[in-house]
Amino acid sequence: MGETWWRGAAIYQVYLRSFADGNGDGFGDLAGLRNRLTYLADLGINAVWLNPWYPSPMSDGGYDVADYRNIEPVFGTLAEAEKLIQEAHDLGIRIIIDVVPNHCSDHHVWFREALDAGPGSAARERFWFRPGRDGGPPNDWQSIFGGPAWTQVADGEWYLHLFAPEQPDFNWNSPAVRDEFLDVLRFWFDRGVDGIRIDSAAVLIKDPDAEPDGDDPYTDRDGVHQIYRAWRQVADDYAGRVLIGEVWLPDQARFARYLRPDELHTAFNFDFLACPWDASALRGVIDATLATHEPLGAPPTWVLSNHDVTRPVTRYGRADTSFDHGDRKHGAPSDLGLGIRRARAAALLAMALPGGVYVYQGEELGLPEIEDLPDGLRQDPIWTRSGNTDRGRDGCRVPLPWSGEAPPFGYSSGRSWLPQPPNWRELTVERQETAESSMLSLYRTALRIRREKLGDGTVTWLPLGEQVLAFTRESGLTCVVNLGPEPVPLPAHETVLLASGSLDGDVLPADTAAWLL
Repeated sequence: MGETWWRGAAIYQVYLRSFADGNGDGFGDLAGLRNRLTYLADLGINAVWLNPWYPSPMSDGGYDVADYRNIEPVFGTLAEAEKLIQEAHDLGIRIIIDVVPNHCSDHHVWFREALDAGPGSAARERFWFRPGRDGGPPNDWQSIFGGPAWTQVADGEWYLHLFAPEQPDFNWNSPAVRDEFLDVLRFWFDRGVDGIRIDSAAVLIKDPDAEPDGDDPYTDRDGVHQIYRAWRQVADDYAGRVLIGEVWLPDQARFARYLRPDELHTAFNFDFLACPWDASALRGVIDATLATHEPLGAPPTWVLSNHDVTRPVTRYGRADTSFDHGDRKHGAPSDLGLGIRRARAAALLAMALPGGVYVYQGEELGLPEIEDLPDGLRQDPIWTRSGNTDRGRDGCRVPLPWSGEAPPFGYSSGRSWLPQPPNWRELTVERQETAESSMLSLYRTALRIRREKLGDGTVTWLPLGEQVLAFTRESGLTCVVNLGPEPVPLPAHETVLLASGSLDGDVLPADTAAWLL
């Protein structure tokens, strides 16, 4: 795959805090990840994407960064991170890290300087400090996590934070901010990092002083593209490095602007992730995605889950199988048996499509969302900012079960930072490795076949009925997914390479996918 390895890569997302604990303190770390690299190599992925690993007070799971050029001590050291990169490379695994450019931690040295320097100072120009209005904040912007997007400091000024108050927004009109992040990119590329995932990529440019005019004052403003053109120039100075945007936009034409040849290499496809389990809706999303990417020569990506969304096994078992950040449907009934069948079929659909595919840790084990965590243990700021009405994202961040019959299931020698349910003994890596019908076995087999026969390319659709998605890839592999309630006959084929569930001869049951040659 060479310098364009990312075009068809299978990328595994590691939420480091919950992956594997190497020192027994209950928190996942670099030592735990290094110990499990062979597991990832055996799974068959091409790259690992790690959520932020920087020093952080963890007000938002590490997305409140205090120092962009070091490692959070709970996770390890910079030297360990460099060893991880080398050991992963030795196994043929590339490393992608998160960079968080919209905001930092209120513990960041720049923000501390800004507080000390006072109104009108150069230090405050790196952030959005403003005087209040009529005894309140500068405007009525609301935080994405709930509540006002402004917090007042001791001298009376207010600072902007689109997320938690502990996450002050950078002012990207500041040359100092722009230069700082170009240097951060070089710092990590110099250490062998293969790619950068850009958090909240569409919200960097904003105008808190503008009068409302119908335009979004901080999302997808035109000036953001100048930033990424500069980032691309840095990435192009290093062979085979990739920039990946987290871009949540409903407008495909606007989304496409981030993928122009001199900007980002690729971006997450959230339309696919959020789409309900419905043949017509999925076909529409797939067609729109391909139509957006093909003229730009950019590969699409396919994502079923991540650290911010309800796990597929739970989501697909509900009456409403779509996903929406505004309504996570916490507590809605879920038929986990149905959810597992659909999640297995969805995995084969996602892996068969052209471009890159992402696997969030635990997805390959069929882990469900844990919605009954004790309220006192919840750590997502969404929980507190919503007045304890939105249970947030902790339910998809529960640590992985590796082995054994009781928590912490080999994740740690201590107590895990979020509790695992006892019934996860059925879902451990150890239990699933030897079971041919397990989710883990399905993922391993699918990723092996994908590496040989799929990845980058195009699709040729086959007309097999309104409830069926079917297409052929350049290798001759045909993917057929039955999203309807009734079994359907398979098209002519020589062999079944893989199926997400049991087949009835040449008949494909409901909520089942098959790969054919």
